[in-house]
Amino acid sequence: MAVALIVEDEWLVRLQLAETLVEHGWTVLEASTGEDALLLLKSEPKIDLLLTDIRLPGTISGWDVADAFRAERAEIAVVYCSGNPNNSSRQVPGSVYLSKPTRTEVLIETCRRLCAEAS
Repeated sequence: MAVALIVEDEWLVRLQLAETLVEHGWTVLEASTGEDALLLLKSEPKIDLLLTDIRLPGTISGWDVADAFRAERAEIAVVYCSGNPNNSSRQVPGSVYLSKPTRTEVLIETCRRLCAEAS
């Protein structure tokens, strides 16, 4: 079973994303800050997908989280899901940016495709 880490500071959005992924067969971990996400990077040996907002509370952005995950695990699939404008120069290679709100079908298909490409 694939494991997704959702990094989202708005709890209701995080809950909705988590429920959607669980309904489609994912195991889900959650973090509300970039700092919490980096702690999970160190403690969770199997994360297949990083689904992150860009603007997060604290000093670590979603861009920074993705950079750190890719530095440790080059194969991890990365999806940015944000209401903030995309900055394609900050995206890690092979990642996808989705604007909020995103249709469920698009989110699930994107996550599955990126994980399949990464494995």
